[in-house]
Amino acid sequence: MDVQTKPFADATVVEVSGDVDGSTAPVMQEAIMAVAQPGCRLLIDMSQVGFMSSAGLRVMLILHRTISGGKGNVVLVGLSDDIKDTMSATGFLKFFTTAETLDAGLQALNNG
Repeated sequence: MDVQTKPFADATVVEVSGDVDGSTAPVMQEAIMAVAQPGCRLLIDMSQVGFMSSAGLRVMLILHRTISGGKGNVVLVGLSDDIKDTMSATGFLKFFTTAETLDAGLQALNNG
């Protein structure tokens, strides 16, 4: 798994690639939480993630709690159908705005 952080317009993109499971979720969590500051504008690019276990869902829950408490905004970009289905079935999808592309995610940030 690889996690890269980079600026994109007036937001920060966190690109996650590879499977998110019990052994890799801490890497993802560390990278995301490093930029999840009060008032942040994050695009989490998950387009290269094929699998996410319950450990990844925990990271998403921590992110949601951190962002909502700090008045930040986050959009999940490029979720696979399998991950969308899992997040929907567990109720996690209702916590997040989603977009298919980074540009659409940026537009969602600007409208949110």
